[in-house]
Amino acid sequence: MASTKMILDLDTGVDDALALALAICDPRVDLIGVIASYGNTLVETSAQNTLNLLQLLGENDVPVYLGEAHSSTTDHFDVMPISQAIHGNNGVGNLSLAVATRQIETTSGVQFLIDMAHQYQDELVYVPTGPLTNMAKALEIDPEIAHLIGNTTLMGGALTVPGNVTPFTEANISQDPEAADKVFTTQENLTMVGLDVTLRTLLTKKDTQQWRDLGTKAGTAYADLMDFYIEAYDRLDIDHRGAALHDPLAVAVAIDSSYVVTIPLNMRVTYDKDTQDYGRTIGDRERLLEPTTTNVAVGVNAKRFVRDFMDFMTAVLKA
Repeated sequence: MASTKMILDLDTGVDDALALALAICDPRVDLIGVIASYGNTLVETSAQNTLNLLQLLGENDVPVYLGEAHSSTTDHFDVMPISQAIHGNNGVGNLSLAVATRQIETTSGVQFLIDMAHQYQDELVYVPTGPLTNMAKALEIDPEIAHLIGNTTLMGGALTVPGNVTPFTEANISQDPEAADKVFTTQENLTMVGLDVTLRTLLTKKDTQQWRDLGTKAGTAYADLMDFYIEAYDRLDIDHRGAALHDPLAVAVAIDSSYVVTIPLNMRVTYDKDTQDYGRTIGDRERLLEPTTTNVAVGVNAKRFVRDFMDFMTAVLKA
């Protein structure tokens, strides 16, 4: 029986698609909803990608909600060219997925998060794998959820390694540093799964061939999806050994924290544009003596995680 009530908050690109599949197939998870975010794609594209992938995986009961369309400090969002190069123009490796027959829910993603925080409280695990705009907005509307949600495990940030947008800024955090700072300094029971650990979890075409060999529609689609990602990593000189499992690792850690080694550290995110210290995830000097609310992943059992991830993915893709 599922022991974890989970909400995913996805800007559905390639690794978000993998995170979605992992949450679906792990029997410990009851995926109660997905909130769409901007980031790898526009928010509407992200939501449609999620619906299409859920249909591909035979999961048509998971509701999808529309989140915020742009950062907390702007009035629009344009997809970065590097995001299109890595995830494809449509976010899913330029694959043409069958369009889902279901529609996006009418309740906003932010309101859904607030409602579920009150309903499930400690039982709820929230996993954002894109910008933190939706959670920051929810905290602005209802500050009480900072104390209600059982655990927030986010994919984002970099503490001990360089960022992938600037020397110290990671992509998800860079989309809305002001919102990220609000989340890091307000939300209790927070775990940061950043580049420190995700860059150590690589998948190769040898792995995706196992999905292709299943001979299923979902197996072929996910193999094509991940191969696009792996080729982008190679072409853009990100990593020639394979592609990182950023978002799936966050989902796995939300379920089983023993995959990573963490340090307790109250964190903040810088957003000083004048000095260009913008989007750095760092220890919060003002809260160094306060009780710690955040854990930061700095080590990972990559071999165990990739093995378990492949086992779960094989199970969901062969159906």
